[in-house]
Amino acid sequence: MIFTAVLLAVFGLGLVGWFAARARARLLYTGRGSMHSMPGYHGWHMALWIVAPALLAWGVWSAIMPGLVESAVLADPAAAQLPPDAMNRAAILADANAIASNPDAVAFNPLSNALAEPMRAAQQRFGLIGSLLVVIAALAGGGYGFTKLRAGFPARTQVERAVLGLLLTASLMAILTTFGIVASLVFEAGLFFRDVSPIAFLTGTHWAPGNAAGADLNENFGAVPLFWGTIYIGAVIAMLVAIPLGLMSAIYLTQYASGRIRKILKPILEILAGIPTVVYGYFAALTVAPIIRDFAGSMGMANPSTESALAAGLVMGVMIIPFVSSMADDALAAVPRAMSDGSLALGATKSETIKKVLLPAALPGIVAGVMLAISRAIGETMIVVMAAGAAARLSVNPFDSMTTVTYQIVQLLTGDQEFNSPKTLSAFALGLVLFIVTLILNIIALRVVKRFREAYD
Repeated sequence: MIFTAVLLAVFGLGLVGWFAARARARLLYTGRGSMHSMPGYHGWHMALWIVAPALLAWGVWSAIMPGLVESAVLADPAAAQLPPDAMNRAAILADANAIASNPDAVAFNPLSNALAEPMRAAQQRFGLIGSLLVVIAALAGGGYGFTKLRAGFPARTQVERAVLGLLLTASLMAILTTFGIVASLVFEAGLFFRDVSPIAFLTGTHWAPGNAAGADLNENFGAVPLFWGTIYIGAVIAMLVAIPLGLMSAIYLTQYASGRIRKILKPILEILAGIPTVVYGYFAALTVAPIIRDFAGSMGMANPSTESALAAGLVMGVMIIPFVSSMADDALAAVPRAMSDGSLALGATKSETIKKVLLPAALPGIVAGVMLAISRAIGETMIVVMAAGAAARLSVNPFDSMTTVTYQIVQLLTGDQEFNSPKTLSAFALGLVLFIVTLILNIIALRVVKRFREAYD
């Protein structure tokens, strides 16, 4: 709370510094007639020197403050009753921290109540020290920035370098986040493959992680049924719905619809992409799945299940129609008008022009859209959880319940689980495989799009 108020004060001080430096630079400009940089750049330079050192001091102090608070609490006489076990000690200190932050919180250990007051006092003391350091850093930076206020100072160059560094940092954050995700998946999957053979995992047909306590783990972690369910639901059934409807929608909107109708229908179609997947899941479980169950029963199936691959695939296909439609729309619109005009001038009908000229020319863009839609579909979770079922089954019957990689990841990582068991670690192996497959599909789609753009640039 103290840090928040101090940071707001620092940003306010930076705003004041911006106005002050800008006003001072204008006076210099009026007095000397020429300056290296405009007054606004001097203002931004001053603001950066106030805010940046303060944020740096805040970040450093936030990193070391928990250790200082814990050391102060452990030095309190009440901490002498803490158990020697590190896990229990950490749990008690965590409860004391929760009570110090919220007096209404309930502690499971009476010792936590005794340590709450020393914890609160230490937090306030070190918070005040940190706030003072942040203010000192802001004032010192502001003073240094003010000394640079002169006619020949290249404030514009300095500000542009700072902005470039900020943009570079933002780019590196995205890259480092990706590396962190990959590293965590690879590390945890490596722990899993230390106990389970990768060959057995990728080629086995029996998935029973609940029997992981058995002697031979390789017999219980065959992931082929999960891969089949993911492909069958996301890349077969869903695509049989999304590709025809999305492609025909794009053809109608680009070739047949008037401008007024296009302005109405295209936003309505793209609303499908903004509906939360949990809503699609409810729709699949409460509306589509019972209809498919009754239809299967009318066809003579004995005891048809409400959960089925067909129910999940159909709704998933509807969900990704905008992906296919938008990419196909852009691809068809990018085909040079001269190609369609030439075909019509030679006597071809509009439908023949679409079929033999526009679609072949736009095929790379359409394929890219389909690949991106597939990668989106195989990573879907909520629809599968609510409509497809949990049975790891190798079957081509769309009325059977099936499970997918994403569903199993949810099952394995939720609830009270032992994190270091092969059962839980198998979720990371599944995630790694799903990540690799999605990455390959995205790379293929990007290469196809690049080829498509080069063809008509």
